[in-house]
Amino acid sequence: MNKWLEILIGLIIINISIWIFLSSPQWDAFWNFRHAAWILLKGGIFWGIVFVGILFIILGLSDIKD
Repeated sequence: MNKWLEILIGLIIINISIWIFLSSPQWDAFWNFRHAAWILLKGGIFWGIVFVGILFIILGLSDIKD
């Protein structure tokens, strides 16, 4: 891939994941296990998106060095 395209995709993915994290509503359900499982799944998706974005940034920066 193009090095600048990799950096751009990485930054877009990280910005989208941070926006999703900050705009998600919070509920006060303490014993709602279904809700807790959904939160865990969304958290896993969030961190997966963040790490993919970081991967694209690292790939773009390594292409710049070459």
